[in-house]
Amino acid sequence: MAIADKIPSERSELRAMLALAGPLVLTELGWMAMGVADTMVVGRVSTEAIGAVSLGTTVFYIIAVFAGGLLWGMDTLVSQAFGAEDLEDCRHTLMNGLWLAVLLVPCVLGAVWLFIPLLARLGINPDVLPVAVAYLRALVWSAPPLLIFFALRRYLQSRGVVRPIMVTLFLANVANLAGNWLLVFGHWGAPRMGAPGSAWATVFSRILMMGSLGYVAWRLDPEVFSAAWKPDWARMRRLIALGAPAAAQITLESSVFGVVTMLVGHLSGEILAGHQIALATVSCTYMMPLGVSSAAAVRVGHAIGRRDAEAARKSGWSALGLGAALMSSAALALLLFPRFIARLFTPEVAIIAAAVPLLRIAAFFQLFDGLQVVATGALRGVGDTRTPMWCHLAGYWGLGLPAGIGLGFGASLGASGLWMGLSAGLILIGMALVGFWSRKANRLQRMVQ
Repeated sequence: MAIADKIPSERSELRAMLALAGPLVLTELGWMAMGVADTMVVGRVSTEAIGAVSLGTTVFYIIAVFAGGLLWGMDTLVSQAFGAEDLEDCRHTLMNGLWLAVLLVPCVLGAVWLFIPLLARLGINPDVLPVAVAYLRALVWSAPPLLIFFALRRYLQSRGVVRPIMVTLFLANVANLAGNWLLVFGHWGAPRMGAPGSAWATVFSRILMMGSLGYVAWRLDPEVFSAAWKPDWARMRRLIALGAPAAAQITLESSVFGVVTMLVGHLSGEILAGHQIALATVSCTYMMPLGVSSAAAVRVGHAIGRRDAEAARKSGWSALGLGAALMSSAALALLLFPRFIARLFTPEVAIIAAAVPLLRIAAFFQLFDGLQVVATGALRGVGDTRTPMWCHLAGYWGLGLPAGIGLGFGASLGASGLWMGLSAGLILIGMALVGFWSRKANRLQRMVQ
């Protein structure tokens, strides 16, 4: 093919990637906005409330995200089946994904309840601990609707249906903000619950999310819930085989930040609050390439399903370019406006002073964070979920956390040292996963030559 012919082809793929990734990026930002709204609202209550939301959310997500990650195998199976125009197989995977979600609910509830007594033994600031426990005991009830929502979302987006998911997250944010206003501060006769009220607002918004996507799935395909409801254990084993490494990878990533949060919890309440602001901010920027990553998994999976290796290769590289552009912009914003960003969360001068250096450190790993998460999605589209898992294990736990502890406590750099270590780990992960995708893309190219 001549170079002049390739350019329109590449542009066409980029347009298709943007059409799919745009709503997914907004969806991920909407997902993150719920947590940011919670933090901003309780930031008007007390410093302890911010720390409590940070700890409670961290504990819940380490557990819930692992369970949700087991459903990520749906990305591969549904997208490839849809690319092959096998709608019956798509429905079959959804039914078993829903079964898997329901079976995971008691596991998540039990794990969170077992972890609550351990918080008191971790040396958490005594002013933060009781508020964190109350917040977590309420938030745990969002697990059932959340896991079912995860399964419905993965099914819909793997079929390329993304705009209703975006709208659902918008409506859920409105409901969550209204619930915060009512329950945190006790407006309109509602009980003034403080931080636990924010958790209950999250529970109600996630029930709305589950119901909305269930309705969308039925409207898209009225026969979707007419498929056989009997569990197919072979299909569920396939889902787990694909999802378990993805779940491990997500857990390795989220838990390392959880461990760092626990370590920062040994410092002052102001430093913990500043860490939470920085963590919430980089979690927001992470949502942008995460949306592109989901789009990459879908586009690559569709191409593999219709046996178009060249299209799969182009989809992966287009997604990586888009992710790099987004995160370069995020890095610039963190470098130039860290104080303004921190002030959005709290007016407290001491907390702002603690957050600003962490935001500046985070600017240096934004590009690599974007590359690693998008490469993970592209690899998931071809059915490779193990490589990202091993890269995250080596990068975060082999390098990032030990280096962070050494700098934070050995070199007495505190929270800044911990973030420097994580930055080094993320840079390594990003470089490694781009290298692995490059090898995979070269193999795909050779398939069409």
